[in-house]
Amino acid sequence: MIRLFVRFIRNLRILPWWVIVFIDVSVIAFSALIGYLLRFNFSVPELLQYRFQSGILAYTFCGLISILITNSHRGIIRYTGIQDGVRIFYMSIVNVALICSANLISGLSNKGNIVPYSVISISFLSSFLLLFNYRLLVKYIFSYYRNFMIKQSRVVIFGAGQTGIITRHVLESTPRMKVIGFLEDAPDKTGKVIDGIPIFDANTSELQQLLEDFSIDELIFTPRDISLERKNEVVDACMRNQIKVRTVPPVEKWVKGELSINQIKEINIEELLGRESIKINNRNIETDLRGKKVLITGAAGSIGSELFRQVVLAMPSAIILVDQAESALYELEREARSIETSARLFFYIADVNNKDRMRVIFEEHRPSIVYHAAAYKHVPMMENNPSEAITCNILGTKTLADLTVEFGVSKFVMVSTDKAVNPTNVMGCSKRIAEIYVQSLNDHLEKTGGTHTAFVTTRFGNVLGSNGSVIPLFKKQIQEGGPITVTHPDITRYFMTIPEACQLVLEAGTMGEGGEIFIFDMGKSVKILDLAEKMIWLSGLEPRKDIDIVFTGLREGEKLFEELLNNNENTTRTHHQKIMIAKVQHYGYEEINRYVELFEDLVYDKNELKSVALMKELVPEYKSNYSRYEVLDKQH
Repeated sequence: MIRLFVRFIRNLRILPWWVIVFIDVSVIAFSALIGYLLRFNFSVPELLQYRFQSGILAYTFCGLISILITNSHRGIIRYTGIQDGVRIFYMSIVNVALICSANLISGLSNKGNIVPYSVISISFLSSFLLLFNYRLLVKYIFSYYRNFMIKQSRVVIFGAGQTGIITRHVLESTPRMKVIGFLEDAPDKTGKVIDGIPIFDANTSELQQLLEDFSIDELIFTPRDISLERKNEVVDACMRNQIKVRTVPPVEKWVKGELSINQIKEINIEELLGRESIKINNRNIETDLRGKKVLITGAAGSIGSELFRQVVLAMPSAIILVDQAESALYELEREARSIETSARLFFYIADVNNKDRMRVIFEEHRPSIVYHAAAYKHVPMMENNPSEAITCNILGTKTLADLTVEFGVSKFVMVSTDKAVNPTNVMGCSKRIAEIYVQSLNDHLEKTGGTHTAFVTTRFGNVLGSNGSVIPLFKKQIQEGGPITVTHPDITRYFMTIPEACQLVLEAGTMGEGGEIFIFDMGKSVKILDLAEKMIWLSGLEPRKDIDIVFTGLREGEKLFEELLNNNENTTRTHHQKIMIAKVQHYGYEEINRYVELFEDLVYDKNELKSVALMKELVPEYKSNYSRYEVLDKQH
């Protein structure tokens, strides 16, 4: 019998409108009969005396007309909601108005009332309740059937605040989710109940047991003040139990101010890396940039484009965006069109090493501040193409630095990398030479006296989600079914978010007086193997079972561990406890300029060994690693 009922429900589609009208009319007729029976205490003689048959027919006919007028039959019964109840109530009012009008006409012709007004009142209430409740009953049956047939995910929500409560209501709108409870760190909330849903203690020691006892399938974070360390603890507990982790976007990102099930996304690895963000004094940055002309090189890249997004908020008078990547710069231009700003925006396709082209841009706009983010940064690519690393990273920086001095730019802020410290590859060494050049130029200008361009450098590690970084690569490999390729089981890297990296660049431009190399507390380095395993877990898969991990060996020029300072460098503190200035070796400008001019000759010589040998001569700490240029180290 149950199987037959389930089969009937499964095969049942949306009923034709005339079937619903027939059912509704039958309910109205039944309500009229109830009205008569209750009014006359189930006395058959009195019912016959008041011609109840004709009264029921008249009330039912008026009900049919009311249904067709108000379209109360148009709703899909299995999705009945408040609006359907309103339509039924409106239809019942119209029905009463019609039957009362019929009574009035009949009374004027001295034939008496067709239906007693007491019967009309009772029938009105009973018909509304029956019509609405039978719809709710059908909705409940369908809902129960769906829940019975569909495997539900057992969910816990981390955070019992307002966002958590809204999330719970959104989840329960789908039959695939069943909220088991809330998790809370706040002791004043644990042990209580919200709308029948208990609040559990999220203490780490009890969390593991809770996840096992309730067979939890999924945990959802709601936006709240939770530390990265705490979030990682909870995620690690979920991974050990193969529990899916998702997160709710911040309220300001909800579509039209409302949360939907599609907005609840799987948690990103970026949300679990790094550390607590460094707080920057944005007011100082705004004061420094307001009303000025700002030039950004490498503007279409990960750092350059985010620099633009943050600079535009400071209301400069103009932003000049330069990049040689046509498609990427076009996409940035399209994005910029949607930003409301009083700043004039200029987009230039240009190579920073093209001095004539850059001179035209400087002559036309005469910027006050230059943010130099243009660089070749991929270690293996630059190891195979050292002349391009020299051309872009060294000669391009010299071109820009010389133009900033020529055109009286107040500040030049260069984006460097932790790979410039004790470099083991061409890319890192080229960035170190760029650092040396701008610092020696700043020292040279200070000796000449007077107002001059302040040259400032920032160093930081890998940025999350940047073009060519390891995280997008791992995501792609997981989507393709693996394997994930890791160069070495012990390799580690520092990570930071792109917005935070750009805030550091802007802060350096504000607080720098010239000649500084700013570094900052990067937190703990991340083991790349652990990162790969965590990304596999967060994808709902199991490392080495669903997705294999393959060690490919260190690439040319690659380090096992990145550094922010070399052995001969120390730091001095700034007004910010996590931002420091590196005490680095200073070089004479004449000597460095002579070396850089030699690089200009060598890049056209097609002799890579000569170019790299000159780099090693200028930067003695540059020792090649897993590279064909190691032969040059053995010669010394």
